[in-house]
Amino acid sequence: MAGPISNFITHHFRHFNAATLVDAAKAYKTHLDQDGKMFVTLAGAMSTAELGVSLAEMIRQDKIHGISCTGANLEEDLYNLVAHDFYERIPKYRDLTAQDEENLLKRHLNRVTDTCIPEEEAIRRIEKSILDEWQKADQEKLSFLPHEYFYRIIRSGKLKSQYQIDPKHSWLVAACEKDLPIFVPGWEDSTTGNIYASKLLDETILHATTVKSGIQYMVELAKWYREISKKHSIGFFQIGGGIAGDFPICVVPMLEQDLKEKTKLWGYFCQIGDSTTSYGSYSGAVPNEKITWGKLGSKTPKFMIESDATIVAPLIFAFVLDQ
Repeated sequence: MAGPISNFITHHFRHFNAATLVDAAKAYKTHLDQDGKMFVTLAGAMSTAELGVSLAEMIRQDKIHGISCTGANLEEDLYNLVAHDFYERIPKYRDLTAQDEENLLKRHLNRVTDTCIPEEEAIRRIEKSILDEWQKADQEKLSFLPHEYFYRIIRSGKLKSQYQIDPKHSWLVAACEKDLPIFVPGWEDSTTGNIYASKLLDETILHATTVKSGIQYMVELAKWYREISKKHSIGFFQIGGGIAGDFPICVVPMLEQDLKEKTKLWGYFCQIGDSTTSYGSYSGAVPNEKITWGKLGSKTPKFMIESDATIVAPLIFAFVLDQ
């Protein structure tokens, strides 16, 4: 039974991007109702935008079956979990002078648009916990994927006493509880990735392979796609652009064209973004372009919502959840 948010969206969102939002949400539900699975990609600063409030519930209710995200989104969900009370919001961030920015730096506040992440309370707190895991694996000459280290510190319980939000609002905690497959291309382009590189440089960590790379992620993604697509159509719900979306969508043509395996195309596609197609932006390319790359088919349900993902994604999730 549809709830008040779903009814509001259906009644008021009738044209343009609003209508596409409704169409995409309905098609998402149809895809799941037909025994499909959904793969979600997270770019931008979705975790710092606290998308976990809605995303975590989608994971818990089995509306999402795999995630690709940037290293920043992986770590920043955990930062918010343990340091939320120390974050500072700056509504008039457009008015900041260079000196204002210097003052934030002196206070160890890292600004993401209107929100400042506190370095000591967030970044350094997680650094200590994850460094313990890296060193233990390094000494035992073991290797794990980046997200597996985050799962390990969540499951250890060592951070529980420091939680500052309801863990039900952490998408990473929800994913960990479900043992959800996560793929993090370009993880080294993150604060935690930079810290890992520094530990190799000062020889706190001796083996670079202690944390696996994006190539291993592609191999794991291919294995996952092969297995799940045997029985299910897999949809692709892309929030933003960049490597979080570009990397995983390529698994289909890789299997088909490079390994010569008969492979199902992605069975649904929706992207929320505002990148401009005419600038040569892959992130802004209309979905039909992906047909030429062997990722989508001519009959694949396709939607491009040119809007703010922090507004659109929670509304689509609410519709899928019948809220």
